[in-house]
Amino acid sequence: MLYHTPVLLHTCINALNIHPDGVYVDVTYGGGGHSAEILKLLKRGRLVVFDQDADAFKNKVENDKLLFIRNNFSNLKEALNENGIIEVNGILADLGVSSHQFNEASRGFSIRFDANLDMRMDTGSSLTASCILNKYEEKQLVNIFSNYGEVENSKRLAFTIVTNRKAKTIETVSDLKLVINRCIPPKKENQYLAQVFQALRIEVNNELESLKKMLIQSEDVLVKGGRLVVISYHSLEDRLVKNFMKKGKFEGELDKDIYGNVNAPFELINKKPIVPDEQEIVENNRARSAKLRIAQKTV
Repeated sequence: MLYHTPVLLHTCINALNIHPDGVYVDVTYGGGGHSAEILKLLKRGRLVVFDQDADAFKNKVENDKLLFIRNNFSNLKEALNENGIIEVNGILADLGVSSHQFNEASRGFSIRFDANLDMRMDTGSSLTASCILNKYEEKQLVNIFSNYGEVENSKRLAFTIVTNRKAKTIETVSDLKLVINRCIPPKKENQYLAQVFQALRIEVNNELESLKKMLIQSEDVLVKGGRLVVISYHSLEDRLVKNFMKKGKFEGELDKDIYGNVNAPFELINKKPIVPDEQEIVENNRARSAKLRIAQKTV
């Protein structure tokens, strides 16, 4: 089984506008599919890759042009500086969970397998989905399910979890399904569970805050004309990426000078997100929700 099938592979590589002698960063190495294509185009250039997952580190390729940094991409600038890299020509981020993580039952990312509710991308961290379900206060759970999963009946869901965990801790996927079964709307089991799992995963890995930090730091490390290429898989991620690329911030109006000129560090290369064609979705179901946005640093 493939470790991971890269999404929008050639579109991403073209978007980076790779110079053979440039320095590029793949902040989500995963199975290395995007990175392998970048390496093919480098001569004297260099590729720096980030991934906090031990399995991804084991899967890395040996190449003199590649530097693997086992770290969260939220530490982008500091980690690059520690390795003597101040500026880069392009940054690629393929957000979300890799095919390997979904398909590895023990990781607890998928609703398809009965496994411990883990969901850690960095298996060295202490917070798991099970910890959240059994220890968080009801109000905290409501916020997580509402804000990160956009679950409509988040209050009922949180109340059900808190009530049932008093009798038995929620340790596995089957435990959770059994507890929340009555909260699931008719004929919407898969969609509902996907929203619940998404919310838990985002909280476990602090995904949205990490994404914000990486995007802010991308402005600092990209050279003028450098490209920022990001694939997102749900509206929460995509909204952050879209706003940052358009405004240089995550909320509020565009900043303008006294002449009405927009003050933004990036220029959008594609006004609307690029999505996979039908053939790619057939070949790789994970691609169905992918949205690719591309921006170029202007200052």
